[in-house]
Amino acid sequence: MSLLSEYMRKEQQLKQLSEELKQLEGDQRLKSELDFKERLEQLMKEFSKSASDVIELLDPKPQSSSSKSQAAPAGARRKRKLKIYKNPNTGEVVETRGGNQKTLKAWKDEHGNDTVESWLVRTEN
Repeated sequence: MSLLSEYMRKEQQLKQLSEELKQLEGDQRLKSELDFKERLEQLMKEFSKSASDVIELLDPKPQSSSSKSQAAPAGARRKRKLKIYKNPNTGEVVETRGGNQKTLKAWKDEHGNDTVESWLVRTEN
């Protein structure tokens, strides 16, 4: 691409963006959101609070790491996802949470791992 054509393309993009910006400036919703942001920043300054302080105050979920470690018992593992395979040759369906399922292993021995993995229909939690 020549330098002149790139310049003309960029100039056209700039013109289009400036038109979109003018449209946005006239939007009442934008004016309302800007007013809200300005008032919020004034309040934060008045009470010497940062954005993270406000988020922490308004967020209903606890963020401490100690509560996360206490939620799951020690040594517990996350449950594996349920994988559902359908053999296109026989129409047989296998649902398993591990790779050690008898039918699935037989299919992999017969057709190969990649082929059987392509038969994966869906995965559920």
